[in-house]
Amino acid sequence: MAAMMASITSELLFFLPFVLLALLTFYTTTVAKCHGGHRWWRGTKRKRPNLPPGATGLPFVGETFGYLRAHPATSVGRFMEQHIARYGKIYRSSLFGERTVVSADAGLNRYILQNEGRLFECSYPRSIGGILGKWSMLVLVGDPHREMRAISLNFLSSVRLRAVLLPEVERHTLLVLRAWPPSSTFSAQHEAKKFTFNLMAKNIMSMDPGEEETERLRREYITFMKGVVSAPLNMPGTPYWKALKSRAAILGVIERKMEERVEKLSRQDASVEQDDLLGWALKQSNLSKEQILDLLLSLLFAGHETSSMALALAIFFLEGCPKAVQELQEEHLGIARRQRLRGECKLSWEDYKEMVFTQCVINETLRLGNVVRFLHRKVIKDVHYKGE
Repeated sequence: MAAMMASITSELLFFLPFVLLALLTFYTTTVAKCHGGHRWWRGTKRKRPNLPPGATGLPFVGETFGYLRAHPATSVGRFMEQHIARYGKIYRSSLFGERTVVSADAGLNRYILQNEGRLFECSYPRSIGGILGKWSMLVLVGDPHREMRAISLNFLSSVRLRAVLLPEVERHTLLVLRAWPPSSTFSAQHEAKKFTFNLMAKNIMSMDPGEEETERLRREYITFMKGVVSAPLNMPGTPYWKALKSRAAILGVIERKMEERVEKLSRQDASVEQDDLLGWALKQSNLSKEQILDLLLSLLFAGHETSSMALALAIFFLEGCPKAVQELQEEHLGIARRQRLRGECKLSWEDYKEMVFTQCVINETLRLGNVVRFLHRKVIKDVHYKGE
């Protein structure tokens, strides 16, 4: 069984990072923040809107602590279950210091995503924005968001995916597998997080795995992540306070890397290869220093969290489905045989495209697992859903 799981892990560690951008579109719950933080409808003389039932909880903090309580990624959590049982799939609450409408209704969630930019816009709580930065793609809306997104997508072109990212994923996978002692037990989530962080750090700033600076940055990032989705209490000792400290440390590393790169570009007359996102942003954009720092931090955050969680969940679900494991192995062994017939030893883009059942495993993992806990949207116009 251990050998089988190691084989499955090897395969999954290779494929799942390619769905990095697609992962951000799959959510199990959607949070739509009330316009202005208090009311859905504008105007002081209009009739009070027909808001869904719910409760506001304690002053200022509302129900934030209960909402953020840890729960298995294979469920929506006890808080959501209790509120859905009491109020239905759409209910009112007070989260992160603002009045909020929470939706676990698939129809409404789809409606919100389909009306992005018309009735709703991206809007995260000030506490999350304060950690990620005002230039983070998760916080920006409109033209600034499109500019940042275009830079990222242009960097991740199809040519780069095939020529650079594919070999990097394979190399990092082999490094992880070779680091495991024979017949050892390990945490799939921990190994997945380490794998994806090293992969992102390499492609964003050319930082190699295992180096002291990379490991130090990874430890800071773990502290940073614990505070991103936590109660916004900026007091010594709280996860939020520690996250702000770690943010400063992480940005310090990125800034040093940026200064080194600028110096090299100047000394070599701008002939340095654009082999990572930092180099690409410096040479192909007009972004300010602050914008580049927030861009790199937000991509490190988004790519690491979604991919690592999907990897761990895929392993968890596969363990309970021997038939899927067998079909997955047969698909990959067939590709390996065709590789040997061609006299090749490395995976190619054509090999990746042939993994049809692997893609089904990824899709089913995203359907069953809670990769992203919530998505914030702000209402920018009066909204009526199902006549209410």
